[in-house]
Amino acid sequence: MSASGVTAAALAVRLSAAGLRPRMEERTRFTTVEAEVPDMLSANSWREVLDAVAEADRFGLVATSLNGRTLWAVVRKTVPTTGDVGGPGYQR
Repeated sequence: MSASGVTAAALAVRLSAAGLRPRMEERTRFTTVEAEVPDMLSANSWREVLDAVAEADRFGLVATSLNGRTLWAVVRKTVPTTGDVGGPGYQR
């Protein structure tokens, strides 16, 4: 698992501990974590959730009258710092 995957997995564990059911998805440039947020989430659980997603590179909450509330977080994968980073013909 990539470093972003490990961070996202730790985030998912913390969200589970706060009472949510997170789902993870590994993508090319990042790993996402999403969870449905129940209507009756306690203030303490909200604090735990916000502390957890603060570790992500980006996070947000989508709320609609049709689908309820979905919390999402993105953890970016690191970019290689060595090798042919600039591509062919790139000079430093």
